[in-house]
Amino acid sequence: MPSSAAPQSPPWDVRRLPRAEGKCFLVTGGNAGIGYFVAEQLAGTGATVVLGSRDAAKARAAIASIGARVPGARVRHLPLDLADPASVEAAPGLLGAERVERLDAVVLNAGIALDDPPRRESANGHELMFATNHLGHFALTHRLAPLLLAAPGGRIVTTGSFAAKSERLDFADLQNSRDYRPKRAYARSKLAQMLFAVELGRRLRAAGRTTLSVLVHPGGALDALTPARPPLHARTTGQRLAHLPLGLVVQGKEAAARPAVRAVLDPGVRGGPVMWSPRVFGLRGEPRPEPLWEHLADPAAAAWLWEASCELTGCEPDFTAG
Repeated sequence: MPSSAAPQSPPWDVRRLPRAEGKCFLVTGGNAGIGYFVAEQLAGTGATVVLGSRDAAKARAAIASIGARVPGARVRHLPLDLADPASVEAAPGLLGAERVERLDAVVLNAGIALDDPPRRESANGHELMFATNHLGHFALTHRLAPLLLAAPGGRIVTTGSFAAKSERLDFADLQNSRDYRPKRAYARSKLAQMLFAVELGRRLRAAGRTTLSVLVHPGGALDALTPARPPLHARTTGQRLAHLPLGLVVQGKEAAARPAVRAVLDPGVRGGPVMWSPRVFGLRGEPRPEPLWEHLADPAAAAWLWEASCELTGCEPDFTAG
């Protein structure tokens, strides 16, 4: 009697990624850091990769670097400033002008981390890290919904941060207008982004969509353990050797990109209340699913943030139409 069990996906190998010719992936912040390595690895599958970046010169440098390592790489640049609502609104039209008719995945990776006071705001008055890391991605997901729905099983991959594990949102001061501390504001912006991914996944499942919202976090990523990609990133032998013992605890940004890459490519990845993170204490190693942190599994907090984000951006990601 034939087995009724679903076919098993082959074991995931971070060094032998499945081919993805004909697919198109957008990586926000794909010109630097972890986002660059997400783009480089995805380009190696034969897919078209679009780098969302506000800096055209850095995007050109990243495209050249990927092209030097991936023969025949198909990589494009999308001008995108997540803190500027007009730039976010223009994104689908710019993709259409490049004949992008569907997106098989978007990796919501871009972000800024400000180290020093004073508090800074975007052009429309939102705290800059919250505007870029969360609100910009929230609005971008809304704008890209038709392109994502055009791809069977499209994926929205959100890159979180370990910094968010020990933080909680202040519902009375969502944008840190009182007692502003840069590191705390950054962690809260990433927590908001992660709660958005969880709530988006719930709404997609409720709507019966095959589009997935997948939450990932990269673990501990250190520049000194990251392979050199001049002129984007240089690393001396001395720096590598000096920081080598830290490789027992954290990893470089090339390895930190792997949870997002798996979330985009692995047919075995499913939606639901999990996130994909490095295997060893969530800090290093190959990506695997783990339960959500307790405060990420708070449906009331996620729903409240969703409504607040709708009000602040003037839009709502909607995957029920079409």
